[in-house]
Amino acid sequence: MSTEKHVDSDVQVQEDGDERLPEVNWTADEETKAKRKLDFIIMPILTLGFFCLQLDRGNMANAITDNFMADVGIDQDQFNVGQQMLSLGIVLTEIPSNMILYRVGPGKWLTLQLFLFGIVSTFQAFQRGYGAFIATRFLLGITESGFIPGGLWTLSTWYTRDETAKRVMIFYFGNQIGQASAKLLAYGILHMRGVGGQPGWFWLFALMGAFTILGGFVYGLFLPDSFQRPRSTFLPQVTWFTERELYILQTRVLRDDPMKGKKKRKIGLGAFKRTFIDWRVWVHFLITLCNNGPQRAFDTYAPSIVTSFGFGRLVSNALAAVGLFLQVPVSFAFSWISDRFNLRGETVVVGVFCHLLGYIFNRIFTQVQLRGVRYFGVVWTQTFGTFSHPLNIAWLSLTCKDSEQRALAMAGVIMNANIAGIYGAQIFRSDDKPLYQRGFTVAIAVLSVGLVLAVSRWADDFLHRRRKVRALE
Repeated sequence: MSTEKHVDSDVQVQEDGDERLPEVNWTADEETKAKRKLDFIIMPILTLGFFCLQLDRGNMANAITDNFMADVGIDQDQFNVGQQMLSLGIVLTEIPSNMILYRVGPGKWLTLQLFLFGIVSTFQAFQRGYGAFIATRFLLGITESGFIPGGLWTLSTWYTRDETAKRVMIFYFGNQIGQASAKLLAYGILHMRGVGGQPGWFWLFALMGAFTILGGFVYGLFLPDSFQRPRSTFLPQVTWFTERELYILQTRVLRDDPMKGKKKRKIGLGAFKRTFIDWRVWVHFLITLCNNGPQRAFDTYAPSIVTSFGFGRLVSNALAAVGLFLQVPVSFAFSWISDRFNLRGETVVVGVFCHLLGYIFNRIFTQVQLRGVRYFGVVWTQTFGTFSHPLNIAWLSLTCKDSEQRALAMAGVIMNANIAGIYGAQIFRSDDKPLYQRGFTVAIAVLSVGLVLAVSRWADDFLHRRRKVRALE
């Protein structure tokens, strides 16, 4: 920690052909230490925020195993509409939220968001009736909007392009561990039914919301805005990096991508045009749209599906966490391969294919009576259902030409993830339970389209690289 006066880190430059690149005047050991410090400050904080968000967003899947719908006074189809309202709230305010973040800085904006959606999540404990349910889900969506792309954009400003995929995956570990932990925590918390005369789901919302508010204080104390403003919101006189460390960290980023040094105070119309007329960007959006709808639907109903196999309703929450914990090492392995061998498209294609295979298993297993076999389908789907999304995001980030386009693309891809949540909320309906044969068939069809898109985008990337190699020969 340092309290020394910060000087604008305008890096020195040297002539390098027609471009002026920042000068390298540090040792490899200095860079390693600075980067390690960055990893220990930025990555845990951002990952904690995603963990909190997933606790608050995903605890509804656990609540419905504790008689939530009957207690509140809604049916399954009304519940699905509420899930759609959550996604709609995010979609409507995703880009405005990121424009605010781009202007005021992530330290302030992400901190405020954690407080806001933590408060909304806590007060979900008091909801009664369909109107209150719809309103709280929509409000939760508004307060959460922009947090994920904001975190992704923040990562891209602190790290080089080659380091992006692994850090994006680590960031998404917060989501994945949050998904898994929420179900294990729910197993314990839902046993509190009757404490204080309240149902178990009351304590689920209250305790997880309070934890998120605590996370907001962590953000306010430790998350810096940028190289130019390396201080947190609550401690404006303290910087966690020395001047030398900031110089090294910023210079290495600018040498990797000089456009990151040309950030403007606000995003202009030209950036919107560059981003949204690029067909490759739209392919990444559509891959997300196809992958995340089935995944969001399955995550919501996984505990209930496991219950239909004959397991107890609270035990089902714990069993529904197994595949989510398995996805963490699997995700890390795919991220390492993506970074180590620069296999961006290949890892996304394999991820989408494995996700698709999970729904094929589940559809086939509806005809099987052995609950162990059917449970295998659930575990497989959860293990391979999520990681292609952050890999797709990292792949998209590397195609962006400047920080403005990157900020908009990150907002756009997360917006599509939440549009996917709107249609995904209706995949598993009351007239299709408990086997959900129609739901699994719909998921197979949607993911098949996503797989075709991923393969097409990979082929385009492959041909583009081959043309560049030939041009240099």
